Amino acid sequence: MGGEGGAALTVPAALKALQDTPDLHLTLVGDPRQIETLLADCLVPDLASRCQVLAAGSSISDEDLPRNVLRSARDSSMFKAVELVQSGDVQAMVSAGNTGALLMIGRHLLKTIEGISKPAIVATIPGSQKQCYLLDVGANPEADSQLLFQFAVMGSVLSESLSGQRCSVGLLNIGSEQFKGTDEVRQAAELMERCQALNYAGFIEANALFEGAADVVVCDGFVGNVTIKSSAGVAHVLQDLLEHEFEQSLMTKLSGQFSSSLFNRLVNRINPQRFNGASLLGLQGSVVKSHGNATEEGFYYAIQQAVREVEQQVPQLIGQKVAAIIAANQGIPEPAAPDTAK
Repeated sequence: MGGEGGAALTVPAALKALQDTPDLHLTLVGDPRQIETLLADCLVPDLASRCQVLAAGSSISDEDLPRNVLRSARDSSMFKAVELVQSGDVQAMVSAGNTGALLMIGRHLLKTIEGISKPAIVATIPGSQKQCYLLDVGANPEADSQLLFQFAVMGSVLSESLSGQRCSVGLLNIGSEQFKGTDEVRQAAELMERCQALNYAGFIEANALFEGAADVVVCDGFVGNVTIKSSAGVAHVLQDLLEHEFEQSLMTKLSGQFSSSLFNRLVNRINPQRFNGASLLGLQGSVVKSHGNATEEGFYYAIQQAVREVEQQVPQLIGQKVAAIIAANQGIPEPAAPDTAK
């Protein structure tokens, strides 16, 4: 129940998710007095009846160092929530708290899927034609070719399980030419080209992220984090500009409801809150990270992302695909040595 808004934001979001998903049951972990007070305000008793409250003695702040949480935060709401996934009492968890702490606890309790070295955080990028999935967006600031290849496998499973269609996978790079990029990126491209289980689309430049050039785009966590935060900032600026122009435009005022409806549809398509909910792929359980400053709407969408992953059994599908690739190649192949000639 973390994040900047705390329970006052996450509890109403949880109630909305319960209202929209009749077979959903939630366990809310945190301060029971605060949570139960908010649940008591619910006007639909049946919704609150599908909520179980689990008390936690502490919470993890953004200032807490991730390396300390395994020793000092076992009674925290985040630790207890991940333990529920580990025990099988719940099928997924959602948190708006400290990202580093969530990664540390997730890896400690849930472990990574066999064949996956480290989990990756995947975010949804809106586009003019279709959305795409970008990973990693913060879990691994540095990634070698093997890790980038694993990201591609995990991202493809997520995309295909949610869309029901074969997806294309690209590598984020500074150009489309084969000689561009770091050694790690070029070596990852070789691995993806040689893997028949992936539909490799080649190098993707940052502007093409929003043009539907690939369904899944892979990069290291440093580049991905800068990219996702920059795109969210642009979306907010665009929303503000649209709202200003809408208020000032005489034509808009005269055209009435049609323009209002058109404006609302456009703003909704680029609303960053609709794309809140970054999955921690690679763990043996579903964990979704909400942005810390997400609104009630944003946290609601993060819960919906967790619901979809449970319905599609994403961790299990990743494990199956990784196992099949390893079996086909008798281990993930090593890329050719980089060409150091100048």
